[in-house]
Parts: sequence; C-alpha cells; structure tokens
Amino acid sequence: MRIGIDLGTTRTIVAAADRGNYPVLTFPDAAGDAQEHIPTVIALDGGELVHGFAAVEAARRGAPHVRSIKRMLGDPDAHPATTVPLGGQQFPLLDLLSAFLAHVREQLPEQAREVAVSVPAHAHTTQRMLTLEAFRRAGFTVLAMLNEPSAAGFEYTHRHGGTLNSRRTQVAVYDLGGGTFDASLVESDGSTHTVLGSVGVNRLGGEDIDQALADLVLEHTGIRAEELSVAAQARLLEACREAKESLTAQTRRLFIDPGIEACGEDGVILPVDAVREAVAPLVERSLQAMEQLVGQLGPDSAVAGIYLVGGSSALPLVPRMLRERFGRRVHRSPYPSASTAIGLAIAADPEAGMHLQDRLSRSLGVFREAEAGRRMVLDPLLGEDTPLPPSGEVAVVRRYRAAHNLGWFRFVEHTGQGQDPQGDLIPHAEVLFPFDPALQGADEAQLRMTAVERRAEGPQIEETYRVDASGVISVRLRDLDTGFTRDCALTVPA
Repeated sequence: MRIGIDLGTTRTIVAAADRGNYPVLTFPDAAGDAQEHIPTVIALDGGELVHGFAAVEAARRGAPHVRSIKRMLGDPDAHPATTVPLGGQQFPLLDLLSAFLAHVREQLPEQAREVAVSVPAHAHTTQRMLTLEAFRRAGFTVLAMLNEPSAAGFEYTHRHGGTLNSRRTQVAVYDLGGGTFDASLVESDGSTHTVLGSVGVNRLGGEDIDQALADLVLEHTGIRAEELSVAAQARLLEACREAKESLTAQTRRLFIDPGIEACGEDGVILPVDAVREAVAPLVERSLQAMEQLVGQLGPDSAVAGIYLVGGSSALPLVPRMLRERFGRRVHRSPYPSASTAIGLAIAADPEAGMHLQDRLSRSLGVFREAEAGRRMVLDPLLGEDTPLPPSGEVAVVRRYRAAHNLGWFRFVEHTGQGQDPQGDLIPHAEVLFPFDPALQGADEAQLRMTAVERRAEGPQIEETYRVDASGVISVRLRDLDTGFTRDCALTVPA
C-alpha cells in the first residue's frame, strides 16, 4: 500500500492510494472514536514519551509536551544537533520527530511503508533533510518529497479538472495550515504539473489564530498569561482552537470555555466582530504574500482559480477576504485539512500517471573571500527558479583557478536573486577548503588559524552542486591538480 503523509504543525493526516481512490485513513482517539488525523503532539508522561492522542490527554493533565515540532524544523538555525527542552530534559529534535513518525507507522497497516511526504514550499535544505531522515529512521521508504501546495495542486486537478481549459491553465494554491502559510502557482497540462512560483511565510497559521483568540480571552477577563499554569494555558489554547473550528459565516458570538476558574463556569462569549478584528491582520499577511504570486487576477489572467487548502483556510474570514482582494475565482477544497495528504497519495500512485515539475523555492549562494580576505562577496550559485529533477539529481559544475591559499565557503539560502539577497537568509555549512597543497593535511582547527593570503597561479578547482528531486542540495569541492576532495551536505552548522 502506498500512502501520502502530511506532517502538519497541529495534525498529521494520512491518505492511501487504493485503485484510483484516495481515502483519508482514520485513527482511534482516547475515547475510541475514529478521527481523520493524529495530533502532532509529543508529551513526557511518567518519564516516557507518548505521542498523538495519548500525548494530548497527558498534556491536559499537565504533562510537559511539544506541539509545534514542525515549526522548530523551520527555524533558521535548526540543525541535526538541535535539542528541545521537555520536562527538564533536552531531547534531540531529530529523535523526537523520528519517534513521533514511528508512532504514526505503528498505527498504519503493516504493508503501508512506501510513502510520499511533504514540506512547506519555503522549507530550507536543513528542514528537508531532517524530515527525510526522520521518515527513514521511522521505517518508511520515502518515494517522493513534494512542497505542500504542489501536492494540493494534484488534488485540485483530480477534483476540479473541469475548471481548467486552454485559456485558463493555472491554479494558485493557497495553503494556510496550523503553523505555516504557503502558496504555489501551478500550470496544469493534462497529467503534468509545472510549478511557476512559490511564496511562503514560515510562522503564520492556525496556531497564531489560536493565540490571537487566547489573547482576546485574557483581555476580556483581565487575566494575565503568566498567572496561568502550563496545563491551564494548554487548555485555553485547545479551547480557542475548538471554538475557531466551530466558526461559520452565520456565527455572531463565539463561546470559549477553557475550564479556567477566572473565566467563570459559563466560559467567555466574544462578539464575532472582535474576533475578526483580532484575526484579520494575520489573514492580511497571507494575502500580501499571495499577491506577489498572482498579481490582481484581471480578466485576462490564466489562473482558473485560487484553491483554499489547509485546516485554517476553513475560517470564514479567509475566503471572504480572498474574494474581496482577488474576485470570485476562489474554491475551497471539500477536505481542506486533507488536501495535501490526498495529493501526496496521488503522487505516490504510479497508476495515477501524474507528474510534477517543481523548482527550488530559495536561492543558494556562497560568501567568498575577496581581496586577500579583506572583503566578502556573495556569489550566486543556484536561483530559486532552478527546476528540480523528477528523479535522480541535477548538477551544476564550476571550474576556476584558485587565487588564494585557503577558501572559506560560507553557504547561505535566501529569497531573491543575484548578489543582493532579500528576505530571510539561512546560513548553512561553513567549509574551509585548502587550495595550498601544504595545507591539505591540516585539520579544521589548524585551517581556522590560517590567514587567507592571495597566491598567483593556484590549483584548478572544481565545485559541483547537486540538487535532488526533494530539493536537497549537496556540495563537492575538488582540487583537480592533487585530487583532494571534500563533500558536504548543506545543513546549518551546530
């Protein structure tokens, strides 16, 4: 059985490929009722790690817990040695994620091991590598890694293919999840999807909406957040999440009962206008990012529709604000929380015959020594429009004659093109590569103590940058004169 797993900030959802159908799998909660998700929650209960629904129950009892491990993966300084504080202990981030995914695997049929997985469209290389490694450690065979809105594009074509025609061949996927916002503009040509561009905001999603509602409750009651215990804060956020999910276009008052004494036995009732006022700035941030991708959607636009996916897109304010900004071509998936998982299952199904031409969502560059180390310059290597291969790798090779005794490569991922990076900048591995043959036996500490000096007629150097189908980048540096070689993966330095 091939499956798609959408590792969400708040919920993890699984869909299966079953003879042309792509059902969402169900899992029993603490009461034995079937739910179409597993909570992405890890708790330390009695000294042992528990996951999913058991972790939610433990958190309600006041156990230390982690709810936003996916957001931690997206932090600019996340790396393989990152640790997470939990119950007075430090746990490696990769170990926690691997253990959670192993729990997911245990809930699946024995034959469900081949999987397509997803990451946010603007996930950096370290996040992609950590996600892949965690799935592999958990016992899965990863068939493909797709950007989340790209996967949802498959679900759109599967469900709404009739809206696409020779004049309007594109769909803009608006994906507002629990912790991230992503959007991709996808060109559909029958069974082939080509990603034309992507935008994203790493920390914008349902959790931020929940916190805005929690702040509104605290303001309404006069309670200060620091007065609440960890368990009370968890109950408040959970109550806000449940209230948010109950909102409809007809709602006039929002009832929130966090079970906190200061809120009274009857909880808190908030006017829906106050809720909209608190949440609208968050939705506006997503619209500003979306506008970068699709412009104003005039009558001559090739975009057939904006497709709303992600659990938080079910908030009534979202489609309303989108229609006000972009017009009436707004479609909401009937399964907004499961759209990505369904698209992943389609991608994993060879009988579906769907193909994706995705591209890097960030540019890669390297800061190099210049003027004998007196100045640093950014050398662009791979643009964010670089196509990803459907399988295997693509390689970019550079050759030049070294002009210094030592190369100090400081790799970065960033948004924007050229020598002037824009937006966030993710530092990656620092690599010291000796061009002087006398230094090629030195260790890292010795190289760091070596002054960079300009040399005439240095060795011939070859740099090879490989990009795989998942968007993971690796580097090989080679002295063609001596054969000295250094390989590295682009991860944030510990």
